[in-house]
Amino acid sequence: MTESNVKGRLIGYARVSTEDQVTDAQTDVLKAAGCVEIFREHMSGAKASRPELAKALSRVRRGDVLVVARLDRLARSLSHLLAVIAELDAKGAHFKSLADPIDTTTPQGRFALQVLGAVAELERALIRERTKDGLRAAKKRGRIGGNPKLRAGDRDAIQRIVDAKAANYFERVNRTAEHWLPVVRQMRPDHRWQDVVRVLNAKRDGASGAPLPQWTVERLKRAVKCFVAEGLIEPRLLHQAASRKVSSERLVTLLAGIKRANPDLTLAQIGAQLEAMYERTPRGGTRWAPSSVKSLLDRAEKLRLLDAETL
Repeated sequence: MTESNVKGRLIGYARVSTEDQVTDAQTDVLKAAGCVEIFREHMSGAKASRPELAKALSRVRRGDVLVVARLDRLARSLSHLLAVIAELDAKGAHFKSLADPIDTTTPQGRFALQVLGAVAELERALIRERTKDGLRAAKKRGRIGGNPKLRAGDRDAIQRIVDAKAANYFERVNRTAEHWLPVVRQMRPDHRWQDVVRVLNAKRDGASGAPLPQWTVERLKRAVKCFVAEGLIEPRLLHQAASRKVSSERLVTLLAGIKRANPDLTLAQIGAQLEAMYERTPRGGTRWAPSSVKSLLDRAEKLRLLDAETL
C-alpha cells in the first residue's frame, strides 16, 4: 500500500458492545499505530447516538486521521460508514481501518471507498424497488400500509420512532458543531441568544466550502439542548442571559465571537455589524468607529479569546 504523507494527528476510536467487555486489545493496536488520543466506547454498534464517537469526530481537525482497529468497531452499516467518512472529508480529515483496505490517505484506500459507495447506492436502489413492489402488491390485496403497532398506539413502537428521530437529529447538528459550538461556548450565557445567532449567521460558509445552516434562536436552542442532554456541553449555556447593560467585558467577548466566526471581516465591517445589532459603544454611543473596534479586539487578543485552544 502506498505510504501516506498526511502530517496530522491520529485519533483512535475503540468500541465494545457491553460494559463487561474491555477495549484493551483494540487500544493496544491503536497505540501501536501511533494514535495520540483514543476514545473508548461501551455501547452496541446498533445505537445511532454514541457519545464517544461524537467526541472523537469533534476532536478531528483538518489533516487528522480517525483510526479504528476494524470497520465493525465504527459503523453499524455501510451507509453509516460512508456518512462518517463524508463528515471527515468535509473537515479535510481522513479515515483508516487497520484491519481493512480502507485508508483515505492513499489512492488504493480511496478506490476501495468508491467501490463501497457504489455498492451502497445499488443496495439503496434495490431496497426502493422492493419497497415499491411490496406496497403495490399489498394495495392489490386491500392491505393498509404503515406500521400496525403505530396505528394501534403501541407506546414502545412510538418511543423507538422518537429515539430514532432524536439520534438522526444529533448526527445532523454534530456535522457542523465545529463551526457553531465554539462561538456558543464563548458567548453564552453572557449574551442573548439573538446576539449569538447574529454572530453565527455572519459566517455562512464552512471549512469545506459548503453553506452552513441559517440559524434562528429556536434552532440554536434546540441544538444546544441536544448536546447538553448528551452530556457533551455544560448546562450553564442554557442559563438566562445576563443583563443587557453596556459592559466592556461583554463587548470584548462579543467582538471576539464575531471575529472568530468570520476572521476576514474588517474593523469597519465589524462596527457595521455591531450597529445592526443595536450594540452601544463602551461610552454609550450608537456609532462604532474602527478605532473602538480595534481597541476591544486588542483586549480580546490579550485575554486569548481569539485563540481556538482556549475554547
